[in-house]
Amino acid sequence: MPAGQFSGKVLRTASAFASKPLGASKRWAPACNCHRLDRSTRHLAQGHRAPLGPIASASSRRITLAASSAMAQDLGTAPADSPRIVICGGGIIGCAVAYYLAKRGTPSTIVERGSIACASSGKAGGFLALDWNAGAVGDLAEHSYGLHADLARELGAERLGYRTVSTLAVSLSARPSRHKSGSKVPAWIDGSVVGSKMMGDESSTAQVHPEKLTKAFMEEAGKAGAKVHQGTVTGIKLSHDSTPRVQGVEVGGEVLPADVVVIAMGPWSKQAADWLPLPPVSGQKAHSVIIQPSSPITSHCLFTQISGTKSGNAEPELYPRPDGSVYICGESDSVGVPDDPLSIQPREDACDNLEAYAGMVSSALREGATVKRQACYLPLSPDGTPLIGAVPHVEGAFVATGHSCWGILNGPATGACLADLILDGSCSRVNMKAFSPSRFASRKARR
Repeated sequence: MPAGQFSGKVLRTASAFASKPLGASKRWAPACNCHRLDRSTRHLAQGHRAPLGPIASASSRRITLAASSAMAQDLGTAPADSPRIVICGGGIIGCAVAYYLAKRGTPSTIVERGSIACASSGKAGGFLALDWNAGAVGDLAEHSYGLHADLARELGAERLGYRTVSTLAVSLSARPSRHKSGSKVPAWIDGSVVGSKMMGDESSTAQVHPEKLTKAFMEEAGKAGAKVHQGTVTGIKLSHDSTPRVQGVEVGGEVLPADVVVIAMGPWSKQAADWLPLPPVSGQKAHSVIIQPSSPITSHCLFTQISGTKSGNAEPELYPRPDGSVYICGESDSVGVPDDPLSIQPREDACDNLEAYAGMVSSALREGATVKRQACYLPLSPDGTPLIGAVPHVEGAFVATGHSCWGILNGPATGACLADLILDGSCSRVNMKAFSPSRFASRKARR
């Protein structure tokens, strides 16, 4: 979903797909308020990038390392003057930051209360789109889409569950029908199809397994000295200078010494607003199920609308995976984020609905076996644009959160850009100004 579509904890939905026949509009709002296609506001030429500009960051936040680390392309040993970097959060964003720091020879410590990818990064769908976002988020997404392909080449596509895919919008009826729509869809989509259209091909849409990618980031970063410290972050230790600077991260009654801290705790980044001058981050609960179909199906990802269900129109998204399973999402709740991410439980009726919707799309899914039922929380910033960059008024503090459903897509670029901001004080990959936390009203850090 592009930036600006949120309002507080509740995501606005558009129902253009519901009110118009397929092919009548390029603007379509698919399932669970997750991914939105808006090509009418974005035109991508081959090789296009946003104009690069200076990043608004004070010299006091700049941590410049030796040229040997700045130019390193492979994982290596840390330079003698490496800052002590603590990353709060072991999801896709935190691990991506650790990975790209490691590629420049700089180790870090990730603090995670559970295990790597234990929350939304282990339960997300992993759908990737080149040009489904507009504005600054679109530029970040375009760069990140390319990085996903690079990672597949460097680390192995099978290891990451990566492949390019074709993507379809499919309209169906929940009621069985003998009438054939004439739509050209793969044979396994044998429900009552009303219409369909192509949303993306293998040049513009792809998928990755989020948990596999996140863990691969951490494994590779570990080769350069990155470590995982299990525990719960309870605060940030700051100096008492006129401009406070990071001195450590409070974890379980101890302080981990740090020159740099990165807040990458997804929706739990809201807790950091008590320690640092940051806006509150909220979350939306999203449900998903994974089904092993009764017979093999093609790799086509589907964004569907099903009319006539017991709850009205439903918009599930279906992502077949390379291992043969199918990930289905499309039921979300605007409820408060629990204090403990390990306590999240799916709503059984939401998972029941997803299984039923999948069966309306395909008999192979109706007759298949459910492998997993799960729920997670998508992190939302107050204005819908991710928070990525230096925290204002605090030297050595950075944040990366609020990516909503595009966290997996934008994880690599966020990690690479934030690593550049930490080590160089600027980023030449993408213009990061729109993501800066300084766009929110000035607040003072709590010491």
